[in-house]
Amino acid sequence: MGVVIETQMWEPSSFSFIFLFCCCISSIILFPYFANTSGKSNSFFDLGSPFLRFQRRFLLVYSLASVIKGLGSVFGEFEYGYYGLSREWMVVTLSVGYAASLLVGTFLGVLSDVIGHKKACLLFCILHLLVGVLKSVTKNPSNWILTSCLAIASSISSFSFETWMVAEHEKLGHRKDLLNDTFWLMTFSESVSLLGSQVHSNLLVGSSAEKGIVLPFTAAAVLSVLCAIYISREWSGSSPASGFWVYRRDFSAHILHDKMIWLLALAQASLHFSTAIFWILWAPTIVADGREVHLSMIYPCLLAARMFGSTAVPWFIGGPLSVTIEDFLSAAFAIAGLALFIVAYDYQEIGVLVMLFCIFHACVGLISPSLARLRTMLVPVELRAGMISLSLAPANAAVLFILIQGGYYQSLGNSTIMAFAAVASAGAAVCMHVLKRWRKQHDQNSHKF
Repeated sequence: MGVVIETQMWEPSSFSFIFLFCCCISSIILFPYFANTSGKSNSFFDLGSPFLRFQRRFLLVYSLASVIKGLGSVFGEFEYGYYGLSREWMVVTLSVGYAASLLVGTFLGVLSDVIGHKKACLLFCILHLLVGVLKSVTKNPSNWILTSCLAIASSISSFSFETWMVAEHEKLGHRKDLLNDTFWLMTFSESVSLLGSQVHSNLLVGSSAEKGIVLPFTAAAVLSVLCAIYISREWSGSSPASGFWVYRRDFSAHILHDKMIWLLALAQASLHFSTAIFWILWAPTIVADGREVHLSMIYPCLLAARMFGSTAVPWFIGGPLSVTIEDFLSAAFAIAGLALFIVAYDYQEIGVLVMLFCIFHACVGLISPSLARLRTMLVPVELRAGMISLSLAPANAAVLFILIQGGYYQSLGNSTIMAFAAVASAGAAVCMHVLKRWRKQHDQNSHKF
């Protein structure tokens, strides 16, 4: 939820934004110096690299897609209230979205692997274009249809853009270790783009929500057309040579029967679940007990914290602080879970809550690119999208259950739901610890032969 129309009282100080901005810039600027002193080479600043041109072209489209996604979800609960939905119907609408992600989005990754990721990315643009057109030309569009389209588009963005990039990266013959920079830059640019979509939406809405509430969706539709044109003209559209039955055989052999990939999938599902729960509950948690807060000023702090977390990735992976990827992922998941545990069971002042939320998002910024790196190490690229989409199915099912029980029937309190998210993060930390042991055993067994 990026735009909140009401004027609130509490807001973070300007020092918070300056501090987070300086942290991000310092992390990026200082990295080459420490990388050189530790004997590591840094490809991120190799401006003459052909890889850099490929990377920037991809990040341009990915950032544009992130802006489109941000414009489509920037209003949050305010939009539902604008159309006269009660609290119960808001929950039902959210549930429809997660049900669509579960029933349709789960299998789109497999379809993307079979028909080609370029077509899946074009479908992402088409769905956002459809939502923008319906919002613009229809006075009272069906919220269920719009929510389903946005949910399916969000599912597509979680696997197709990344998988296309990795596949094209390998096809062009770039070194695999160069993917590390692209992964953290994806998280960084996505956060920047979401901030940009908030600013853009505020400018479009202006002082009148009634006149401007449709304009961000119209802008998203226009950008969707531009994004689709660029993808159609500039992106390679090669699809896998094998058919569905060959894909099914390979998927069963390499994904379903590999216990290490199961652990990786559980960690990805835990991240998706805890992040989804956070975005559902962060605003109600902050404004509990009638506290007055300027929520739209906190939103940039959260994204800036995620940006800072993403800039830490090159320091840990192949950088001066190089450690085993499972080790710092276990620590990051544990810290994220601890932050949510404190929020769930201890009353905090608003400033402390915002700090805990920023810690959680800094961990998310570190975890997301690192999991992408692990996927590159363990999952064949031709099966990558299917693995990602199937790994999100348990998380979508769990969020759907939480929405029904906690939101509609109100049988679960917000603190209990937040505790579930904390437990999921703690469980992911355990998965990473076990994954390290299994990978070590696998490597030892491989060396014996």
